[in-house]
Amino acid sequence: MNINETGSHHEMACKESKHVARQERRLHVDHHRAMLRDFKGRFIVSMILTVPILILSPLIQELLGFKLEFMGDMYVLAALSAIVYLYGGKPFIVGMVGELKKRMPGMMTLIALAITVALLYSVSVTFGLQGKMFYWELATLIDIMLLGHYVKMHFISSRDFGDNVEKNGREPSMGYRV
Repeated sequence: MNINETGSHHEMACKESKHVARQERRLHVDHHRAMLRDFKGRFIVSMILTVPILILSPLIQELLGFKLEFMGDMYVLAALSAIVYLYGGKPFIVGMVGELKKRMPGMMTLIALAITVALLYSVSVTFGLQGKMFYWELATLIDIMLLGHYVKMHFISSRDFGDNVEKNGREPSMGYRV
């Protein structure tokens, strides 16, 4: 093997390695975009369901000076809140499981714990426990957390991942530990 063949093999290996790295980076960017779409969809659905939750909540009715009561209204309120919890709260519950498996509870654990306690306590009140319901607080907390995570992910992915890879095929010059 002469020097030209060795150099050629080395150049081909480098080009192939760079190509593989770009493909892996593209998959990473695509994954972030899919997560962004997921958070946005969950936020929109949760926000839509939050409107009737707010309207049916006794405290909101009292604050706004109207009354809307019908047979089973509190059960409808509980059901809508449970849907928001299960659909909108899923990323936080899944995140909590991951954090607890690593024995490193963090923000996802805090959010998941807050929404779980709010739902369980409110459902208990709906079925007879003395106390106040926290359905509207549950729904709006999930909405705000989904929006906050969406904005954060959008900022990070557009600034550090998507734009740089699309514009010049290079990875960001700095990394962030998230």
